[in-house]
Amino acid sequence: MWRNTAASFGLVSRALHWAMALLILALLALGLTLSAMQPALANLWLYELHKTMGVTAMALVLVRLIWHRISPPPKPLGTASDLPQRLARAVHALIYTCLVVIPLAGWVGSSATGIDTVIFDSITLPPIAPVSEAWDAAAFVVHRATAWVLIALLGLHIAGAALRAAKCERTLARMIHGS
Repeated sequence: MWRNTAASFGLVSRALHWAMALLILALLALGLTLSAMQPALANLWLYELHKTMGVTAMALVLVRLIWHRISPPPKPLGTASDLPQRLARAVHALIYTCLVVIPLAGWVGSSATGIDTVIFDSITLPPIAPVSEAWDAAAFVVHRATAWVLIALLGLHIAGAALRAAKCERTLARMIHGS
């Protein structure tokens, strides 16, 4: 029930997947909102919220990767040599890559501004980049560009799941119900 089996996703994998899905969608929406705003004292709490959510998402990615080592996911439906199967694996790998690169780039950019990176309204993360306009600008270019790549990849991921569901494959059902 908790762990994955050869044929089904366990409760932990499903909970991590859907919690991360909600968190990532909220992060992307908040990030798009922040990119349209001018930073001001009245909205600094939104930046802290975004940072807190981003660090949480990165931590969940690491938890999920560790969990996949402890309880490997079931084999994909279909044959591993199918083009759709190879594309799905590539999209998953790129999504995971984005989910590590985006928060790290944000942390580098925040560090480069010289302003403390505070999460959960109380934890100050150590700076991981020198205070530098060049580092700040470059890191936030990577942060934004990778976020747009993630949006495209999530579109492909969702479209692939919908297509498989339309073909009456059980891939989406396994992620919802476990089997």
